[in-house]
Amino acid sequence: MTIKALDHAATNPRIDRFLAENQPVTPCVIIDLEIIAENFLNLKRAVPAGQIFYAVKANPAPELLAQLVRDGSSFDTASRGEIELVLAAGASGDRISFGNTIKKERDIAFAHQQGVKLFAFDSLPELEKIARAAPGAKVFCRLLTEGEGAVWPLSRKFGCTVAMAEELLLKAKTMGVIPYGLSFHVGSQQIDLMQWEKAIGTCAGLVKSLAQKGVELKLLNLGGGFPAHYHDPVAPLDNYGQQIMTSLTKYFGNDLPEIIIEPGRGLVGDAGVLQTEVVLISKKGDGDDRAWVYLDIGKFGGLAETMDESIQYRLVTPYAAEPSMPVILAGPSCDSADILYEKTDYRLPTKLKVGDRIQILSTGAYTTTYSSVGFNGFAPLKTYCI
Repeated sequence: MTIKALDHAATNPRIDRFLAENQPVTPCVIIDLEIIAENFLNLKRAVPAGQIFYAVKANPAPELLAQLVRDGSSFDTASRGEIELVLAAGASGDRISFGNTIKKERDIAFAHQQGVKLFAFDSLPELEKIARAAPGAKVFCRLLTEGEGAVWPLSRKFGCTVAMAEELLLKAKTMGVIPYGLSFHVGSQQIDLMQWEKAIGTCAGLVKSLAQKGVELKLLNLGGGFPAHYHDPVAPLDNYGQQIMTSLTKYFGNDLPEIIIEPGRGLVGDAGVLQTEVVLISKKGDGDDRAWVYLDIGKFGGLAETMDESIQYRLVTPYAAEPSMPVILAGPSCDSADILYEKTDYRLPTKLKVGDRIQILSTGAYTTTYSSVGFNGFAPLKTYCI
């Protein structure tokens, strides 16, 4: 597979204007809040039964969170720090889910004090922490998923088996908390729409089994998985919504539980453009058929999802795409792991030179949050919201 630079027809005019007028120091990410507002409405239309809990880990920019508060979003959080950011943006605790299954007990207590009512778990020790620190809380158990079809799988580390989930939710009833629901995550940047049907079907079976044993679950958390637009094409959002709604109706009929969706990448990914500068173009020897192009951002500056070359970003240069040259793309740090693309056949214009600026598209998610605080003395990735 060959990936060539795009022309400027693919760029965002509002972001282009901001870059031209402000000439910000690179690297930086520009977030178009209008696109996020539009994506939020599109997600509501696509999954009308679902309440949106934005996954804060994707991008916690204060301006972004404040807009989503105004739009009516709720929030999926992974830490006390994210809860504090959401509260500062104007959301109340009852619009927050503490969705990480790995929490410190004192952070659970803090969340409970702030009015957070929903807590995730996937093990007995975690459930015991919630019972001690957040009595009366609504708890939901996360199920293991295989992550098939996902560009960025989320299997193995999170979730438990169906049998264990049933055992834990039955036990929760005796522990002073409310066994409220189930959750799953089919994997980030999920391409296979049928993965939601498989997971929903599994949950429906467990809901029925628990009901027969006296535990009536009220909530089904479908997690995230909605895609951004990278190099490979993805299905339209409406297709995702149709598959999810069809699956819910198939397994629950007209008696749907409360439905939560947790978009992160799919909500904010396409709203961001990362501008970077070419620092060096070189070769390792006369026989080297590929040029090394070093940018002022790399894995440790925010492009961690290029690990294993999983997320393949689209690039825009100041030049027409032809003629082009094969390149290896790397970051600026003194770490040999800081190579973005070596196996994938990226090609950039032969006119490219040191000092040129490149736009990396669909970088609104998982860039600033992955950026190191100062590895090799490089500053954290700067965000501008427009």
